[in-house]
Amino acid sequence: MAVTDGHNPLLGETTCGTLLQKLQEIWDEVGESDDERDKMLLQIEQECLDVYKKKVELAAKSRAQLLEALSDAKIELARLLSALGEKSFVGIPDKTSGTIKEQLAAIAPALEQLWKQKEERVEEFSDVQSQIQKICGEIAGNVNVNETPVVDETDLSIKKLDEYQAHLQELQKEKSDRLQKVLEFVSNVHDLCAVLGMDFFSTVNEVHPSLNESSGAQSKSISNDTLARLAKTVLALKEDKKQRLHKLQELAAQLIDLWNLMDTSLEERKLFDHVTCNMSASVDEVTVPGALAMDLIEQAEVEVERLDQLKASRMKEIAFKKQAELEEIYARAHIEVEPEAAREKIMELIDSGNIEPSDLLADMDNQISKAKEEALSRRDILDKVEKWMSACEEESWLDDYNRDENRYNASRGAHLNLKRAEKARILVNKIPALVDTLVVKTRAWEDEREMQFTYDGVPLLAMLDEYAMLRQEREEEKQRLRDQKKFHEQKSTEQESIFGSRPSPARPAVATKKAVGPRTNGGTNGTPNRRLSLNANQNGSRSITKEGRRDSTGRPAAPTNYVAITKEDTASHISATESIPVTP
Repeated sequence: MAVTDGHNPLLGETTCGTLLQKLQEIWDEVGESDDERDKMLLQIEQECLDVYKKKVELAAKSRAQLLEALSDAKIELARLLSALGEKSFVGIPDKTSGTIKEQLAAIAPALEQLWKQKEERVEEFSDVQSQIQKICGEIAGNVNVNETPVVDETDLSIKKLDEYQAHLQELQKEKSDRLQKVLEFVSNVHDLCAVLGMDFFSTVNEVHPSLNESSGAQSKSISNDTLARLAKTVLALKEDKKQRLHKLQELAAQLIDLWNLMDTSLEERKLFDHVTCNMSASVDEVTVPGALAMDLIEQAEVEVERLDQLKASRMKEIAFKKQAELEEIYARAHIEVEPEAAREKIMELIDSGNIEPSDLLADMDNQISKAKEEALSRRDILDKVEKWMSACEEESWLDDYNRDENRYNASRGAHLNLKRAEKARILVNKIPALVDTLVVKTRAWEDEREMQFTYDGVPLLAMLDEYAMLRQEREEEKQRLRDQKKFHEQKSTEQESIFGSRPSPARPAVATKKAVGPRTNGGTNGTPNRRLSLNANQNGSRSITKEGRRDSTGRPAAPTNYVAITKEDTASHISATESIPVTP
């Protein structure tokens, strides 16, 4: 009861003194000796010291823990600030005074806020690094990268985060550029496959399954391997396109040549317009889908083979057509050829089979080309020969006109003949200069080519020499006729003085009129004219040597357009008549 009363709050405050007093009272009642009492008091005092020591030790230990916690907090604070790249923080207390618990209480909010900021920063770093890792994986071709990136928590500064973000932006730009390149390559592959008639989906699937049109743009592979394979595919398709276009153009050229050779109708040619339309197109200009498909090229090859077989069966007809073209060129150029021998040779070559039809046609085309070149080199001389012939015709007509005694009568058309005669005299006066020019040009042509210039097989220089000689003879003959006329006139005057005057002009004597001889250039009652041939094919098969002599066939050579009167003819004319028409 005494102990219970000591602890009862109703009895008042219990202290060491009250307890000691209570203990004294108990000892008094018991009758404890002083020694025992001193011993008991020493024991109590020792026990109190032990309790105090334990409490002090516990307090010291607690203080040490609090100091350690404060130190750790400060270290953590410094580490967080360093990791976050912060030099200072708003929530950190400026003073370090106060109790340990006060200091811990002051620094705790700052730590909590920094921890939270660190978690947010780590999340940002992880997100950026994850995106970088993903794009790098896509570029490397490893799209299944699921590993969580390891964030370096020792450096979570804004500067480091900005570096990662800048790197991420570079990678995003590179990804965008690569994606653009991939889309361009895929578009090129699509266009090339369309032109070549190839399956686009199977082509891109061979490169990478993600490149077909069904997948989104973001899911397409952008790896180095994909880009390299796409570039290789595009190059291969372009090369294939180039080769197919070259092949198609060769086939188109062959088709056109065969059509031209065999005069193929326009309707048949239109069936292959899709082949010939790209005849002169470049590789980049061919964009029509299916324009270079293999079935189209095979169709053209089949048609070329068919036409080749048809050409072989019609080779004689085609060769003779070209031979006719060659002969026509030679005929216009007045070059003498042997068409029958050439045609027989063509027949022998085709029948023997010793020459390819294409080689024969190429050889004939070469002959036609050379013939055109030779005809072109002869054109200037031939034009002047035509002018010479025309002038000779006018000269012949003028001679007939001058021999016509009724040319001045007032008959119908007389004034037209008079005008023509005036023009003919001007033209005839130009003949000597024209002949001289022809001689100079012909000799220059022969010296340049070291061959003789012939006109329908007759040497042109020989014709010109013959014409010059005959013209001189004609001039001499005309002078002789004029002298003979003067002689007859003088003789008639002497007879008139002996036998009387001449008959009146109003009533000409019949004998005088009948005595007029035939026209020296083609009369109907006199000696026939001698026309010298310029063209062996036109006037019998006659030719003449360069010196003007007759060859083995006995033919003379001179233009058909002028008349040459020999001395014998003139003599016969003089002996057959007494009255000679005067040439004005």
